[in-house]
Amino acid sequence: MKKTASLLAALALALPLTAALAQEADLRKTLGQRLPSLSNIDEVSKTPMQGVYEIRVGNDILYADAKGDFVLQGNLIDTRARKNLTEERIEKLTVIQFDALPLKNAIKQVRGKGERKVAIFEDPNCHYCHKLEHEIADLDNVTIYTFLIPILGQGSVEKAKNIWCAKDPLKTWHAWMQKQVEPAAAECDQAAITANLEFARANRITGTPTIVFANGARVPGAIPGSRMDEMLNAAK
Repeated sequence: MKKTASLLAALALALPLTAALAQEADLRKTLGQRLPSLSNIDEVSKTPMQGVYEIRVGNDILYADAKGDFVLQGNLIDTRARKNLTEERIEKLTVIQFDALPLKNAIKQVRGKGERKVAIFEDPNCHYCHKLEHEIADLDNVTIYTFLIPILGQGSVEKAKNIWCAKDPLKTWHAWMQKQVEPAAAECDQAAITANLEFARANRITGTPTIVFANGARVPGAIPGSRMDEMLNAAK
């Protein structure tokens, strides 16, 4: 009797899982047949909203009904918790492990003991990057890795090259970002800048500045120096 009861209990637990896997398979098949762009779905999962499934393709999030008759693109908001579930999900998907950053391709500056660490992806012609540089000018006990990603046109490409290839890239960077001193023409191997652009594309870094903290937290856009200080402390 005990053996039979155990088998029945195991069967009862397995049935919902089997049904869920079948539902996922059907949804993948239906969407793949109807929408060729969804032929390579990475993940299908239930959402807190009844009858709505999350469809993940890479780091892109869509939503579909259980039959795959309708697909939605946009943000799923939990009104009770006042949370943007889509935004939270994308943040988790796009977390960048600090140890995975190609630090050799960054301009490194150490202030004080340099115990706190942060990486910033910047375009030298980005207005908000200039603003951020002024905001964080007085931060201490921090190591800052600046990754040049010239995404705002040919002028940015030329300026990034001249900064990276300068005899003192950090000094040249600060002179331009804080005092508007044009970097002198310089030539060198630009493989690091190319690698930075490829890394940015692979990790959906589409705007500058993008800030990555030691704990993987990622912030798009310029933030006040006080906020940067708080987040550096939290990321230690």
